[in-house]
Amino acid sequence: MNLTLTRTVFSPRATIGELRCGPELLCHVLEDVVRPAGAPKVWGQTAIPKGTYEVVVTYSPRFRQQLPLLLGVPGYEGVRIHPGNSAADTEGCLLVGQYDAHKPDWVANSRTTFTGLFARLRAALAQGQRLWLTIA
Repeated sequence: MNLTLTRTVFSPRATIGELRCGPELLCHVLEDVVRPAGAPKVWGQTAIPKGTYEVVVTYSPRFRQQLPLLLGVPGYEGVRIHPGNSAADTEGCLLVGQYDAHKPDWVANSRTTFTGLFARLRAALAQGQRLWLTIA
């Protein structure tokens, strides 16, 4: 399964993007701020670099449950996809939900959105598919 995250909204506090599988919009994603090229990474406050990453499901000691994990993110460890609403919840991870332009720097219905997305990812894995996320 190939997923694409296209970053669409950039603010001083967060970045919002659209997560798609082919042409289908699955949900929105909130992540930390995208820093200019060459700017230093700020721990817990910097979006991960553009690229293609394999996604696996592993146990997260922090969240005490199985969660999607992005592999091979340069300069980062433990980048997960999980519920959350604002940049304060992310620390470099990808938060899924629904974006409303009237509430910048926020995604709503995150737990419900995550539950649906995670079920879809697990179904793909159960069918023997590998998961890939391209951040454009």
